[in-house]
Amino acid sequence: MDAVDAVYDPWSAEFVADPYPAYARLRAAGRAHWHGPTRQWLIPHYEDVAALLRDRRLGRTYTHRFTHEEFGRPAPDAAYEPFHTLNDHGLLDLEAPDHTRIRRLVSKAFTPRTVENLAPTVRRLAADLVGGLVADGGGDLLARVAEPLPVAVIAEMLGVPAEDEERGRLRPWSAAICGMFELNPSEETARRAVEASVEFSDYLRELIARRRKSPGEDLISSLIAVEELTEQEMISTCVLLLNAGHEATVNTTVNGWWTLLKQDVRPDPEKLSTAVEELLRYDTPLQMFERWVLDDIELGGVTIPRGSEVALLFGSANRDPARFGPTADVLDLERADNPHITFGAGIHYCLGAPLARLELTAVFGELLRQAPGLRLAAEPVWKPGYVIRGFEELLVEV
Repeated sequence: MDAVDAVYDPWSAEFVADPYPAYARLRAAGRAHWHGPTRQWLIPHYEDVAALLRDRRLGRTYTHRFTHEEFGRPAPDAAYEPFHTLNDHGLLDLEAPDHTRIRRLVSKAFTPRTVENLAPTVRRLAADLVGGLVADGGGDLLARVAEPLPVAVIAEMLGVPAEDEERGRLRPWSAAICGMFELNPSEETARRAVEASVEFSDYLRELIARRRKSPGEDLISSLIAVEELTEQEMISTCVLLLNAGHEATVNTTVNGWWTLLKQDVRPDPEKLSTAVEELLRYDTPLQMFERWVLDDIELGGVTIPRGSEVALLFGSANRDPARFGPTADVLDLERADNPHITFGAGIHYCLGAPLARLELTAVFGELLRQAPGLRLAAEPVWKPGYVIRGFEELLVEV
């Protein structure tokens, strides 16, 4: 087995549970490493990851410049077309000029005021969810608090009526679709993603039709008012806001509290925003992000040719001592200089980062206030996924 393959094993439960020692070995060994099993170039250093996120010689897609044949890649399986239609029209997987146009239009609807107006709702939901957990003496922090909060916020923001039965399907739909972002997803994962893509798209199409007839104060109504977006672009934007808009909050809440409980530390409530940034850095919810190489690049004396795929190791970059100093592997809840890249960089910087920060600050604040004696009730088990890394559950007592 190749030395890199022995160090980096994203299908290993042991690696998923603690990838950070492997990252340290990758950083020490060089700036770019070929990984045969995933057919990707691994990029472990902060400086390189941050630079490549902004480098237009790389892209989330290549179809704006090349055909599949020209790029040396097979065309997507026709059976997965509903997933690809949904995914390929969203900001996450577009490049200029389409990305520029759609982000500009979506930004007209998803403004700082949109987030600001959601603040009272976010705080009320966080207080109610934590209050329910405390009243029961504890439970699964993931299912009782971490998941319901951001999903309810996104539903509120999009204008999904509380009485619609589909509101309860938002999280399962999202989980099924996000399964395709893991490495080498199985046929069953792809089947579930396609099914969820069809059902979610059908529901949003019907909801958009309702809002055309009767606009409200919600984001879907605002997107309709922009007019220059196609219906598919609106649908893909809404799905992306749910998928990307809650994964960081869910896993940072649960992984963060596991870290706090394991190390027996608590944030200072007066410095909560600083602590949230550190928890986003210390145990990154999205461990790796991929880019296609559109033109040859050179990194540390290694030429990475056009047609390659690079794996930008966010989790490694956020623990790089070259950027975060000798305490890079230490949880410092008052870390002042903290330019983590958890939300990305460049044109694909997370549009929902302010909303995620609002949700995290609210939920951590409520848990500190209402459950000061929070403690682990059982050792948690990591989900098998590596890219979006989190626990199956986090059982706690108050």
